[in-house]
Amino acid sequence: MNLSVRRARGADRLAGSLLVLRRVADVALGEEVLVHGGDGRLRHGQVLELDESFVVVQVYEGTFGLDLEETVVELTGESFRLDVSTGLLGRTLDGRGRPIDGGPAPVGRRSLDVNGSAINPAARLGPSEPIETGITAIDLLATLVRGQKLPIFSGAGLPGDELAARIATGARIAGNDRFATVFAAVGITRREADLFRTAFAGAATLDRVALFLNLADDPAIERLLTPRCALTLGEYLAFELGMHVLVVLTDISAYAEALRELATAREEIPGRRGYPGYLYTDLARLFERAGRVRGRPGSLTLLPIVTMPDDDITHPIPDLTGYITEGQIVLSRELHDRGVFPPIDALPCLSRLMNAGIGAGRTRPEHRPLADQLYALYARGRDLRRLVVVIGEAALSPAERRILTFADRFEAELVGQGEHRRSLEESFELGWSLLADLPAEELTRIPLALLAERRATRRPRAERAGEPRSSSRRPPP
Repeated sequence: MNLSVRRARGADRLAGSLLVLRRVADVALGEEVLVHGGDGRLRHGQVLELDESFVVVQVYEGTFGLDLEETVVELTGESFRLDVSTGLLGRTLDGRGRPIDGGPAPVGRRSLDVNGSAINPAARLGPSEPIETGITAIDLLATLVRGQKLPIFSGAGLPGDELAARIATGARIAGNDRFATVFAAVGITRREADLFRTAFAGAATLDRVALFLNLADDPAIERLLTPRCALTLGEYLAFELGMHVLVVLTDISAYAEALRELATAREEIPGRRGYPGYLYTDLARLFERAGRVRGRPGSLTLLPIVTMPDDDITHPIPDLTGYITEGQIVLSRELHDRGVFPPIDALPCLSRLMNAGIGAGRTRPEHRPLADQLYALYARGRDLRRLVVVIGEAALSPAERRILTFADRFEAELVGQGEHRRSLEESFELGWSLLADLPAEELTRIPLALLAERRATRRPRAERAGEPRSSSRRPPP
């Protein structure tokens, strides 16, 4: 071992993708290393663990073919860094930020540590102003706000990935062209990778989207790097170039599984359901990189996708994610089985920062009361469905039948928008149209003055009778 050149020759043992060697002077946790094998192949790695006598290195490309005696580990003295620039927008990259779309390597303007740094709480601004996703159930009922962390809870077989791709390609800020999306797919299959490539290739917004793809057969350590690379690019665009950036991470469950895999290989004491005890801290270090900074015009908004094992929202991954983030969008298996897309279950959905992004000067003054009224009526309709199972629909009053019909239309027309992207204005008019046939006494969440104004401007039914109607929305009242 020659310490003067910070090289270590020979390893003590190999364990999967882990390489264990004797302690080297001045080695640092998280330091990037170069592994030279006896087969002449250069591998890259990262220091994962230190103790008094040993160093544990995770080898990105795996340890297959390495010889214990001939292996040479060279310490670089730096953590993993990513070269960032606006040239990464419109490109498809692997989990470590290397181009895989056949184009030339982009020129980096800055080389940044992918681990980032915490936002000073004194400099952190609260999220404000909306981001229009094009999904009515989100824009109208659980608005995504710039600087917010809003997860989507999905399940096995549910179209969480499709919804993520739709949002990534359709999100925008009205009247602002300094908007970009960074999409990171973690631990996906090749079929899913092709799905994402196809979805982004056909999008008109491709030139403002950066796509990071980490495949399931890539090393586990790369699944830990991919979201960090995406967030590092997002931070550069948001806080140094003043852009508004939406970072979409799918799937956080794959990230957590990689963390558990590495913890097991390192023989750590497992925590809840086998996940390491620092899972909460690790997720928080990712999610808390989103936000807004005082004195800087940009914002970084985070939309992580979480696949709930067995649809269990109390599982450690969605449970801890819910503690860190500011609300949730929940997908419904029942709606999916009925062919509704996107199958968003409005009742458990919540955006805790919605009020900071809606109202006069942001969306419309009536946004809050309209959303509250739609939500309240739909909740009543869901209760009536359970009642119908017991007493039958014939036993309902006329008013209850109207609410039941409203709940059906809510799911079929407002939630089930299909492949059509809706603007925020279209979503508002669709919401009002669902309320149009209900008597005023049922609309208890709408101020009387607002209700009178809406119904005074409503055109007579005869004028609207000859207009074409789409299957996704009805004309405004």
